[in-house]
Amino acid sequence: MGGDGARKLRALSAADSLRRLASAHYGRIVYARRGTPIIRPVNHIVEEDAVVVRAHLGAGILRGDGQVVAYEVDSFDEKTRRGWSVIVTGVARVVDDPEQVKRYESLLDPWIKLPTDHVIRIETEVVTGLELVDDWS
Repeated sequence: MGGDGARKLRALSAADSLRRLASAHYGRIVYARRGTPIIRPVNHIVEEDAVVVRAHLGAGILRGDGQVVAYEVDSFDEKTRRGWSVIVTGVARVVDDPEQVKRYESLLDPWIKLPTDHVIRIETEVVTGLELVDDWS
């Protein structure tokens, strides 16, 4: 089916939103630096209700432990005009425990050639998801 049908947005539950987020390989982290929003693409894993990413030493998100951030992932098909988008908001903290850092480093293979020497865990506080579906009503 092409782009000739009507679509509508349907809210996803928090659990379904987190499942979809976990099924994706990368997303975008949004944080503030000097009052300006910064958006960076990163790969991630989802563990329980948290999103875990790796960052390099110069990453602006490391300028303060406990910064509120947003993380967004989506998947859309341009031909069918169907898809979904999930946004989580929460507090980002640097993981300090050496055992946890080692485990996360083995699970997260960065897509960039910069040294990623920090692991960031985003404890989700707000989870929202929307799905673009056919409107059969």
